[in-house]
Amino acid sequence: MLGLKNGFYAFESALHVFPAGEGLGTTGVQEWNSRSLWRHSYGKLVDGMFFFAEDIFGGQFCVKDGAIYGFDPETADVTLIGQDLEEWAQAVLDDYDLQTGYSIAQEWQLQNGPLSPSDRLMPKIPFVLGGAFDISNLVAIERARGMRTRGNLATQIHDLPDGSQIRFDIVD
Repeated sequence: MLGLKNGFYAFESALHVFPAGEGLGTTGVQEWNSRSLWRHSYGKLVDGMFFFAEDIFGGQFCVKDGAIYGFDPETADVTLIGQDLEEWAQAVLDDYDLQTGYSIAQEWQLQNGPLSPSDRLMPKIPFVLGGAFDISNLVAIERARGMRTRGNLATQIHDLPDGSQIRFDIVD
């Protein structure tokens, strides 16, 4: 895929596919996958995954065990999207609003202006903790910082049963 198009944004920046190297004013795919940038915040929860794209909320798309998954940055849960890049691309095209957050990205940018190439939208109150999928609950944040913050949350709640009490500490 990178041989045909070396990184790109689509759906009003709601989908971001990382370039092979530095480009588009953004981090390249190799640097994005380095442990030191943000992956260390998730510990073993991201082992065996190679991240290549993201949605407007910083939800990641990754290769794991030869298939393509969606990765929820707040919980570190993965969801199978397709067996290969073609199936992933078809899933995105078939339901780009769900897969990328397009309509919220469009609404937020109409009200606040275009996002910087290094930013994603992060909920003020995490979605997993009941935060609304609404522009009033969203703030633009540098993508790696947002991942580190949510990695802290994901490692705290990953193995807890639903309804457990937690203390959410924001750590950068």
